[in-house]
Amino acid sequence: MPVLRNFFAACAALLLIASCSLPRGAALQSEVLNESSAENPSFQVVSVTRANMPAIASWPRTGWENEHEWPGTSSGPSSNVISTGDQVDIVIWDSQENSLLTSEAEKSTLMSGVEVGPDGAIFVPYVNKVYIRGLTPAAARTRVQEQLIQIAPSAQVQLKLTQGRTNSVELVGGVAAPGAYQMPSRNYKVLSLIADGGGIQPSLRNPRVRLIRGGATYEISASQLLESGARNTLLRPGDTVIVEQDDHSFTALGASGKEDLIYFPKDDLAAMEAISLMGGLTDFRADPKGVLVLREYRVKHLRSDGSAPRMQQVVFSFDLTSADGLFAAKKFLINPGDTVLATESPITSTQTVFGLVGTVFGLTRQASTLSNL
Repeated sequence: MPVLRNFFAACAALLLIASCSLPRGAALQSEVLNESSAENPSFQVVSVTRANMPAIASWPRTGWENEHEWPGTSSGPSSNVISTGDQVDIVIWDSQENSLLTSEAEKSTLMSGVEVGPDGAIFVPYVNKVYIRGLTPAAARTRVQEQLIQIAPSAQVQLKLTQGRTNSVELVGGVAAPGAYQMPSRNYKVLSLIADGGGIQPSLRNPRVRLIRGGATYEISASQLLESGARNTLLRPGDTVIVEQDDHSFTALGASGKEDLIYFPKDDLAAMEAISLMGGLTDFRADPKGVLVLREYRVKHLRSDGSAPRMQQVVFSFDLTSADGLFAAKKFLINPGDTVLATESPITSTQTVFGLVGTVFGLTRQASTLSNL
């Protein structure tokens, strides 16, 4: 009979469902953490609560490449200091008759574009070398005049400084006018350089400022640089300042509104904010008790006393069904390179099976009804 054949077909379908796993868009929490109960697990599981958040917050932050602390501000001399490669224009006035430095028709002589040598000295006729490196223009004028006293007691000196390439700094990218900038004084600071370059382009995502000085690289977000004058560091000749957008990101996976590489909109991004950027947890799919953050630490970060992770790979677990878990997620910081996984609720598979069963038996009842007509 057709009804009987439909019934057996429905039973076969149920057996097939029971023998095969249903397709899912995300893993279950138990599947991910299954290995943690093994005798020798390869990763560490940490259930994040308000009680252990202070300890976790003290663990090393991962994903930030530059380990040098941003240099603080300091004060330099208010005037320029002469360096090797600078040039000076010297005007010598001497009213004395038969002067070695001037003629009867001209009571002044100009020495233009005299370069400060590698030894820090300039050459002045009849005096030889005068060492002026490290002096301000005013102090250098006085020193040149003092050296001239022995041949021209009444001589007066004027001195003008033109800074060389060694007294410049480079501004690269992320501003309206990048390029090399002469330092107007030794009190030239990072924010002044950025302002001279036209300011940071507003289109940059969470712009960051990088300072390359010698063999060290320092980095800070523009927002942190702007919020405190203590971070407006004093520039040195030869510094390079780079302005660029933030490319740090985390990976969003699982039963969330968005599965993608998500860039940091700011430096300190809490787990709750990360979930929001992911589009939240998917209704009827996600397990709010199984939000996981996967992170890798360096070997040098490992400790066995609880002050740091004891294993390189760590899975942080959050229960967002409790106030304790919600508050912990508001404090827990996501690091660049983390993976935030919204696991799937085990109830979802059960509901799917019941739905299929209901559909099958509904078809069976319909077939029985039709056969009785």
